[in-house]
Amino acid sequence: MKPHKLAPRAAFAALFLASPAFAQSPDGYFKNKTVQINVAGSAGGGIDVGARILARFIGKYLPGNPTVVAQDMPGAGGIRVLEYLAAQAPKDGTWIGAFASGPLLDPVIGPRKPAYGIDSFTAVGATEKDGAFCTTWVSSPIKTLEDARQRVVTVAGTGASSDTDTEPVVLNEVLGTKFKVITGYPGTQETALALERGEVDGRCGFGFASIRASKPAWLTEHKLNFLVQLGLQKHPLAPDVPLALDLAQTEDHKAMIRLMSAPLTLSRPYLAPPGLPPERAADVRKAFMQAFADPELRAEFVKSSGDEPGPTDGEAMQKILVSMQATPVPVRDRLRTILNP
Repeated sequence: MKPHKLAPRAAFAALFLASPAFAQSPDGYFKNKTVQINVAGSAGGGIDVGARILARFIGKYLPGNPTVVAQDMPGAGGIRVLEYLAAQAPKDGTWIGAFASGPLLDPVIGPRKPAYGIDSFTAVGATEKDGAFCTTWVSSPIKTLEDARQRVVTVAGTGASSDTDTEPVVLNEVLGTKFKVITGYPGTQETALALERGEVDGRCGFGFASIRASKPAWLTEHKLNFLVQLGLQKHPLAPDVPLALDLAQTEDHKAMIRLMSAPLTLSRPYLAPPGLPPERAADVRKAFMQAFADPELRAEFVKSSGDEPGPTDGEAMQKILVSMQATPVPVRDRLRTILNP
């Protein structure tokens, strides 16, 4: 059985969701302030690259044109930033978290059962709609999904609640794979180095956008074997890679995969703290979408990732977070048990 190959990169334009009407802030509220975008990842990873591009542009669209800085805050697969948002970050629009999609699941199925729900955070927007893949390095003997069902596959993880750690465990339950997570890597760049050094066979929870942003040569030089993908539908550039949702055999398993896949419609999400005043939420949401309509930002984004951005606006993102939190309790409890044996 030959390893799955990605389709050649197609030139396709992402469709923007229509932005709703936003309240205005005539007072230039952010004037002389500094807005921080705190990256739940390490330097050079896809989240970090995207956040630094956004930081260079969003300030001119916020009332008062503040200074905007991006800084890395890695730890616990993104939960460090999530916890800071919930408990300590100022609720005035000056503190925003940039994430991978995995941490969105922690309040829904994580072991801690925090007092807050993911729907309590203020959704700012998401950069793209992506797919997540389980991959192995080109020299690994595990080259297909069937191989991963027959042999133990070591995969690099970045933290207990990260999609790098959760997705392979759920796939073991649903598809009978034998992924073994080696966790504790700080971020994308460190997991990439682990693949290149042969410390692990591969990595799951690898977003296509993240690969293009951080290691584009891996795609053009075919350095990865793509075993299976998570998402509500196949990524347009990977039509030959099996979709986990298609392979799930029971309704409970399908429900699990749907919940795990929901955050992938919000690739590289940005969250502000709970309780942000409506006018501040409107400001940052509007500025986010205006920044991603900026031709210069879009050109930088294409240069870094290889594709046009396809952002989701904050109000649409908020509805997805609400639907995730509303997942039936039995499905959530079963996933929690699988992920925290």
